[in-house]
Amino acid sequence: MTVSGPGTPEPRLAVPGASSVEQLRKEGNELFKCGDYEGALAAYTQALGLGATPQDQAILHRNRAACHLKLEDYDKAETEASKAIEKDGGDVKALYRRSQALEKLGRLDQAVLDLQRCVSLEPKNKVFQEALRNIGGQIQEKVRYMSSTDAKVEQMFQILLDPEEKGTEKKQKASQNLVVLAREDAGAEKIFRSNGVQLLQRLLDTGETDLMLAALRTLVGICSEHQSRTVATLSVLGTKRVVSILGVENQAVSLAACHLLQVMFDALKEGVKKGFRGKEGAIIVDPARELKVLVSNLLELLTEAGVSGQGRNNALSLLIKTVPRKSPKDPSNSLTLWVIDQGLKRILEVGGSVQAPPGELAVTANSRMSASILLSKLFDDLKCDAERENFHRLCENYIRSWFEGPGLAGKLRAIQTVSCLLQGPCDAGNRALELSGVMESVIALCASEQEEEQLVAVEALIHAAGKAKRASFITANGVSLLKDLYKRSERDSIRIRALVGLCKLGSAGGTDFSMKQFAWLCNDQIDAGTRRWAVEGLAYLTFDADVKEEFVEDEGALKALFQLSRSEERSVLFAVASALVNCTNSYDYEEPDPKMVELAKYAKQHVPEQHPKDKSSFVRARVKKLLAAGVVSAMTCMVKTENPVLTNSCRELLSRVFLALVEEVEDRGTVVAQGGGKALLPLALEGTDIGQTKAAQALAKLTITSNPEMTFPGERIYEVVRPLVSLLHLNCSGLQNFEALMALTNLAGISERLRQKILKEKAMPMIEGFVFEEHEMIRRAATECLCNLAMSKEVQDLFEAQGNDRLKLLVLYSGEDDELLRRAAAGGLAMLTSMRPSLCSRIPQVTTHWLEILQALLLSPNQELQHRGAVVVLNMVEASREIASTLMESEALEILSVLAKGEESPVTRAAAACLGKAVEYGLIQPNQGGE
Repeated sequence: MTVSGPGTPEPRLAVPGASSVEQLRKEGNELFKCGDYEGALAAYTQALGLGATPQDQAILHRNRAACHLKLEDYDKAETEASKAIEKDGGDVKALYRRSQALEKLGRLDQAVLDLQRCVSLEPKNKVFQEALRNIGGQIQEKVRYMSSTDAKVEQMFQILLDPEEKGTEKKQKASQNLVVLAREDAGAEKIFRSNGVQLLQRLLDTGETDLMLAALRTLVGICSEHQSRTVATLSVLGTKRVVSILGVENQAVSLAACHLLQVMFDALKEGVKKGFRGKEGAIIVDPARELKVLVSNLLELLTEAGVSGQGRNNALSLLIKTVPRKSPKDPSNSLTLWVIDQGLKRILEVGGSVQAPPGELAVTANSRMSASILLSKLFDDLKCDAERENFHRLCENYIRSWFEGPGLAGKLRAIQTVSCLLQGPCDAGNRALELSGVMESVIALCASEQEEEQLVAVEALIHAAGKAKRASFITANGVSLLKDLYKRSERDSIRIRALVGLCKLGSAGGTDFSMKQFAWLCNDQIDAGTRRWAVEGLAYLTFDADVKEEFVEDEGALKALFQLSRSEERSVLFAVASALVNCTNSYDYEEPDPKMVELAKYAKQHVPEQHPKDKSSFVRARVKKLLAAGVVSAMTCMVKTENPVLTNSCRELLSRVFLALVEEVEDRGTVVAQGGGKALLPLALEGTDIGQTKAAQALAKLTITSNPEMTFPGERIYEVVRPLVSLLHLNCSGLQNFEALMALTNLAGISERLRQKILKEKAMPMIEGFVFEEHEMIRRAATECLCNLAMSKEVQDLFEAQGNDRLKLLVLYSGEDDELLRRAAAGGLAMLTSMRPSLCSRIPQVTTHWLEILQALLLSPNQELQHRGAVVVLNMVEASREIASTLMESEALEILSVLAKGEESPVTRAAAACLGKAVEYGLIQPNQGGE
C-alpha cells in the first residue's frame, strides 16, 4: 500500500453531492501527483465544504495532512490527521501521517504510539516496521544523551560558580560548553530542568563580563522558540532585571542582552499567534500580557538616568523590530496603539533631548535617529484617521508643553523634538512646525551667539527645508541667514550645517562648495557628528556630474567617506549610500521619447540634456575607481550593521550601487573577493520591493559568470535560490527574467539538493511558462534550466505524467532553427530518455515529425548536437524493439552506418551501439567483415 500520497478512493454507494466531492477529491489527487500541493489542498478544502460523508471527510482530512507534510507545515499536518482519526479511528494512513508530523515536531513519545498502532493494524507492513525502528533508535539516543548531560551540566555550573576558579582556562571552557549545550533543544531542556535559570541568575549577579555573557547566551538557547521556558525564565529573573542589563556600559553585554530579549519577544509573539500553546504543547499564561510587560519595561528604560547610550539605542532597536505589525495583512495593531498611549512621550523625550546641558539623557545622534525611525514605524502602522489624529494631538501637546514653558531650554527641546518628527513621521513634523511661534523661534535662534542653540536651530531649519510646505517660507527668510552663517561663523560645526541647508534649498552647488565639503570630510580633528553633515552635503552636491568626477579622483575624500561609514556614527549610512548612488548613476533613468524631445524643441521649450560626464563611459570609469578604493568592503560593513538606521530605503540605495558595481563582467571578481556576494544576500531578502529586486539581479549576474560554489560557499549557496526565483515573476523585466533563468541553470547543474531547493521555491511552473516565451533568448534560457532540473526525480515524474505536452515541446524544440535552443532541448531529451526509458515509446506519439527531427540532429554539422541526437536514438532503440524497427526502416539506418564508420568519438560509439542493438534484435545483418 501507499502511505505517502493521498491514496486511492474505495468504492462506495452513491449519495447526494457525492459526485462533486468525488470529482474534487480526484482533482486534488492529480494535483498532488504533479507536485502542486497548495492546489491539491484547495481542492480538498472545497470538497469538505460540500457536505461530504464522514468516510469522505476522513479521507479528505488525511489527504490535507499529506499536503501539509509536503509543505513542511507540521502543526497543521498533525491537526488534519487528528481530525481524520476522529472520524475513523482505524485509519492507518492518517495515523502514519500524524506520526510523521509529530516526529518533525520533536514529540517522539507521541509519534511512537501512533506507529505502534499502525503496526498492530498492519503487522506485515515494512514501511511501518522500519519507521518504528527508526523512531525507537531516536528515543534511545535522546535518553542516552540526556543521562550523559546530567553530570556535565552540574559540573559546568560548579566550575563557573567556584570563586577559586576565577579567570582560569577551565572556567572559560565550561562557559563555552554551556552555551554550546543550550543551542540544542534537548540540552536547553536539561539545563532548564536542572535549576539552570536560578544558577544562571547567580552568574549574572557576579558582574563579571565573561560570566554575564555566558549566562545571557545560554539563556538565548533556553528561550529560543520555546514560549513556556521564556515565561518561566522571565518569572525567575524578573522582567525589569533582564531589561536593565541592556543599560550597562559594557557594549558586548548590552548587545547580548538585546539578543536575548529579541529571542524572548519572538517566542512570546509566536505564542500569541498559536493561541497560548508552547512548543511542547503546554497551556500557559497569556503571552500577550507578558509581551506588554516587556515592552513597558523597555519604554521605562528609555528615560531612566544612568542608562548608557548604547543601551538606549538597543532598546529603541528592539521596539522598532517588535512593536509595529510585520504585515498590513495582520488585522490587529493593538500593541502599536498601546505603545503610543503609554510611551509616546518617552520616545519623544529621547528624540528631543539636547546633549549639552548636564543632567540630560545620555543620547547620541544614533539615539535620536532611532527614535525618529520608531516614531515613523508607529505612525505608518496606524489604520485610520482617528488613530493618526490622536498621534498628532499627543505630539503637539508634548511640544507645546515645552515651547510655552519658561526659559530657553524648553524651547530648544521643543525645536529638537520637531527635528526628530521631521526625520520620522514628517506629517507630524509639518503640523508641529505650524504651531504658533515655532518657525519664528527657529529663525531667531539661528542668529544666537551660543553654539549649542545655533546647532539645534540650524538642524531644524535643514530638516524643514526638505518639506514642500515650508520651503517657500524658508527660502524667503532663511537663505540669507544661512549664507551669512556660512560666511561669518568661525565654527566649522555651524558652517557645514549652513552649507547643507543651502544645498538643500538649491542655493549652493558646484565644485567650489564641494571642495569645502571634501576638506571637512578629511579633517580628523572635526567630530564625527559634524563630518556626518559633510557627507549629507556631499549627497546633494554629487547630483552635479563635475562634483562626481572630482570626488572619485580624491583618494583622501573616498578613504574618509568609507572610514566614516564604518564608524559608530551609524546615522551617516543613508547619506553615504546616497552619494554612492549619485556617483554610480544607479538611480532610475528613462530615456526621453525622441518624438517628444523634437516636439519640445519645436515649441521652444527647455529640454534638459544629460551632462557629458554622466555618459556610460564616465560612469564605468567612476565605478572602477570606487572599486579600487574599496567601496565593496565599506558597503559590506554597512549591510552588517544591526542598527535601525539601516532602513529599507537605505538598503534599496545599497542594492542599486551593488547592481551598478557588477554591471561589467570584469568587475564581478573584485566584488566577490571583497565580500559583495555575502552582503547582497540580506539585501535581496529584506527591504523595499525595488531594493530586493535590484539585489537579486546583482546576485544573478554574479551567479552567471562565476563559480557559485566559490562565490557563495557552504550553506550560503542555498540562500541564493529564493531571490533568483523572485526575478521570475511577471512584474520583473525581461532582462531580469533572463538573468534569473541563466543563474538558476548554473545552480541546477551543481547538485540534487540545489535542484530540490529550486523546486521547493515553486520555480517550476514559472520556468515552464518561460519555455513558451516569444523572446528567443528567454525561451532558450528556460529550456536550458528545464534540462538541468530534469535530473531530479520530481521533474522526471512531471514529464512521465499523462495528459501534458512537456515531452512534445522538447521534441519540437529539438527541430527548431535556433541552434542553441536545439542543443538545450536535445540535451534534456537525451537525459530524460536515459533516466526514464518509458518516455522513449511516447516520442513517436507526440508528433508525426519525430523521425525528421532525430535525423536532422544526426546530420547536424555541430558534433554536440549529433552526439545528443545519437544518445536519444540509442535510448529509443534499447527501450523497444518496435521503435528500433521503425528507425531501422527509415533513413536513420544509413545515417547511423555512416556515423559509425567515422573517427573514434562519442558519436561513433553511440551510432555503433545503435546498430549493434539492431543486430541483436535481428532487424539488420552485419556485413561480411562482421561490421
